[in-house]
Amino acid sequence: MYALGHELATTPSQKFDLAHMRVLLEALENPEQKFPAVLIAGTNGKGSTAATLASILQASGYKTGLYTSPHLLRINERIRISGTAITDDDFAGIHDLVDRTAERLVTENELPWHPSFFEMLTAIAFEYFAREKVEIAVLEVGMGGRLDATNVVDPRVSVITDISLDHQKFLGDTLTEIAREKAGIIRPKGVVVTLPQAPEANDVIGNAILDAAAKAVSAVQYVPPVSPNSAQYLLSSTREEAGYVSRYPLPFKGAQIEVETPLVGRHQLRNLALAIATAEELSHQGFAGITAASIERGIRETRWPGRFQLLPASGVYPEIVFDVAHNPAGAWALRSTLSATYEERPLVFVFGAMRDKAVSEMAEILFPLADRVIATHADNPRAMTPAEIREAAHRVAVEIDEALDVPAALAKARTAAGSRGLVLVTGSIYIVGEAMRALGARIQ
Repeated sequence: MYALGHELATTPSQKFDLAHMRVLLEALENPEQKFPAVLIAGTNGKGSTAATLASILQASGYKTGLYTSPHLLRINERIRISGTAITDDDFAGIHDLVDRTAERLVTENELPWHPSFFEMLTAIAFEYFAREKVEIAVLEVGMGGRLDATNVVDPRVSVITDISLDHQKFLGDTLTEIAREKAGIIRPKGVVVTLPQAPEANDVIGNAILDAAAKAVSAVQYVPPVSPNSAQYLLSSTREEAGYVSRYPLPFKGAQIEVETPLVGRHQLRNLALAIATAEELSHQGFAGITAASIERGIRETRWPGRFQLLPASGVYPEIVFDVAHNPAGAWALRSTLSATYEERPLVFVFGAMRDKAVSEMAEILFPLADRVIATHADNPRAMTPAEIREAAHRVAVEIDEALDVPAALAKARTAAGSRGLVLVTGSIYIVGEAMRALGARIQ
């Protein structure tokens, strides 16, 4: 129905404009106003935070919508209710309604052009959630925040995850500029859940909260302490049959909860803390079903595939880990997690990336860990060729092989790693998705 990788495509004269999104939604009778929502922006971690929060709300007994992007295998993954993706029939039916509405608005000069891919998809999600009468929806911002199509809602809580450099073409070249776009989801006298981060981002977010007279909720109390000399938290991460699981205790409202999560890595500590703090804030806003027990259960039952997800070894085939690290901050997070969980054995990367990413920096962070790198190409017009990846990584002293597509790269990597090695698939969500499809890995 849609080609992958065109979320950012616009005509030369087209600009992001929430006024156009509001015109479309008004013609659909404003579905976005028919359910309460949480809106989550950030550079890294917003998807993990959204998935965890949605799982907590579902475990608390609420019919919960979840809207995320991009997807790994099928576009339906982006729109879920209580963990179940929208069906093909529902998607097609609502898409037809939204598309016909948009065409009419263009014909009547109510809209200057047809809505973008992401605007269409966001309208479909809102219409679906309204029809199905969700009790709350968790919405992940697609890009930025201020002008993102999701920012037409009036959120009960705005959440800002870690901010770093990414999408500079659209959001600005500095952390200050990017943070300003993310802070655009803050509402006058609204509620904002945050964590301390880079000083430039802190300044922008703090000033935006003051200007909006908003209530700031810090999630610091839910970030467990980590020893400065070792990954103390990660020492409780164990490899189980289905993959890695992390466990640690946390104080919660005068009691203690036991966190057990499939989302491993120090960076996930912050994402889980944001989800817990948001759940607690919602409990004060009338969502009384949120309890310590439902938070424990929701975290334990979170499913967010492609985030240090393990495919166990089988026969002569090595273990494979999928991780969607797609920018330098994500690469550092992946490197930290690898350092804490990886035993000494052959390590082979299957790596592919989009041309608009900081591939040279990512290569310098990740490639020194590898015995060999298989550079490959996603089925996406924005994807770098293997030769371009090799050139971008020319300063890294590691053997880099090339494969024309992901299945060929996996075959080479499995041979190079051997039965006792580890294959790591990373660099782009599109690479990870194609690898998971090729290998039949689960996304639920």
